[in-house]
Amino acid sequence: MSTTAVTPIPAPGRGSGASSTRAALRQLGRQPRVWLGGGILLVVAVLAAFAPWIAPHDPLEQDLLHMLAPPMWASEGSADFPLGTDGLGRCVLSRAIHGSRVALTVAIIAALGSMLLGSSLALLGGYFGGKVDRTISYVVDLWMSFPPVVLSLILLVGLGTGVDKVILAVVLVDWTRFCRVVRADVLVTRRRDYVLAAQLMGFSHWRTMLREVLPAVVPLMITLFSIEMGIAIVVEATLSFIGLSVPPDTTTWGQMLADARNDMQSAVWVMLAPVLCIIVTVLGCNLLGDGVRVALDPRLRQRGE
Repeated sequence: MSTTAVTPIPAPGRGSGASSTRAALRQLGRQPRVWLGGGILLVVAVLAAFAPWIAPHDPLEQDLLHMLAPPMWASEGSADFPLGTDGLGRCVLSRAIHGSRVALTVAIIAALGSMLLGSSLALLGGYFGGKVDRTISYVVDLWMSFPPVVLSLILLVGLGTGVDKVILAVVLVDWTRFCRVVRADVLVTRRRDYVLAAQLMGFSHWRTMLREVLPAVVPLMITLFSIEMGIAIVVEATLSFIGLSVPPDTTTWGQMLADARNDMQSAVWVMLAPVLCIIVTVLGCNLLGDGVRVALDPRLRQRGE
């Protein structure tokens, strides 16, 4: 009588978890985009956190004797105002540094709120399918039928001005982006062998979603999170440009752009400073998210991207 050896099948989601984590961390260290994007955001975060001590002047302080003073490298520039002053004699560098506080706050909290709301609904709809998926998809399609800019304006007109109102408006508008994209990845992931094995072993739906499906879609969520941070920065700058974001006594990059409209031809540095701040910060968000996804997604690592 012959016997056949049966090799035990390891439980889904276990086994090589520690080695995968170490491999992902090594990949993070090898990604130039992670270092560059992370470095940019780290500089912005330090400036935002220590703005009262780093900025050479109060962002609201007016020096009417030095209105539209050029940057310090110009012939008539002064070291007291490294990037010059605006039409009211306010230090451009100080306003740019303090503006990073609002931009980074809105970017992080709004992107996190959009990710949590949209990804949670995506997991539910993509995993269970059927009526749950159809209902969530219908709500997403209905919500996305409204133009994002118009919807943001309507929400802010009803909610009022303030950083918290801007964050809420961004979350209510942009959660659909996470829901639609993540749902597509969940639909693919739930048909994979290890997810089916978890279901056959009697794992609960909650455990299967959190331990088998969610880790597979995290790289995509991180990429969308970084992109959403950049979008939130641009949205906040747009809303503050038209005066619907924050009170007048709060400095933002969009507010700096609005104040520089009348002097942009004679004092271009007043316009360039906030524009460069927005571009560089959004670039840092995109570079970091792209690099992190390449490091965490094994499919991209296998292709050598």
